[in-house]
Amino acid sequence: MFSLGLAVAYTVCKNAAGIAGNIFAFGLFISPIPTFNRIIKNKSTEQFSCMPYIYALMNCLICAWYGSPFVSVDNLLVVTVNSLGACFQMAYIIIFIINAEKTKKLQIFGMLMGVLGLFIIIVIGSLLIADPDVRWITIGFLSCASLISMFASPLLIINLVIRTRSVEFMPFYLSLSTFLMSTSFFLYGIFNHDPFIYVPNGIGSLLGITQLVLYSYYRKSPREDSSEPLIDSSP
Repeated sequence: MFSLGLAVAYTVCKNAAGIAGNIFAFGLFISPIPTFNRIIKNKSTEQFSCMPYIYALMNCLICAWYGSPFVSVDNLLVVTVNSLGACFQMAYIIIFIINAEKTKKLQIFGMLMGVLGLFIIIVIGSLLIADPDVRWITIGFLSCASLISMFASPLLIINLVIRTRSVEFMPFYLSLSTFLMSTSFFLYGIFNHDPFIYVPNGIGSLLGITQLVLYSYYRKSPREDSSEPLIDSSP
């Protein structure tokens, strides 16, 4: 009876953490909307880069596939959050293609087709793996590596904040949403005994804490003048 009660408690806590992670992730997914409102209004992508959205789409697709019943067990909330994320990233990329210059349109469209093609190869290749455990481990490592590299990207922003002593390019609510989402899925992975979820999200939580601490420390610090460009304007 005790073990049954413990199992129920674990399931409730896991689902609560997963639902919370989905909610906090939604905040991340809608955060670029002001940027895309500007792109649509000006009918130009200006100096904005599409690469973060291309990469985010790939990450969402891989993680959604990992959460599917074809790969792992009882990870529906991983599928929902990453499917929603993939829809948002696809919408952003389409807006980029519509409003970009002709040469950039072809470049972005080519990258989009490359991502979709690679994902199809991953799906078909994993389905050809007869052993479900080997399939789980293979796609698990792939999704884990993708998540860790995504969570590591704020290291560039952290370096920028320390160098300029300014949090101008590290929005507080974006950092907070990242921390809350990572922590929620870290707990979700713990309760589901899934290292391919709790390891990368644990790293994401630590990086989120680092960003929040830096924000608290530097938000009132005067920004040092610098002649160096603070935003990478590469396409």
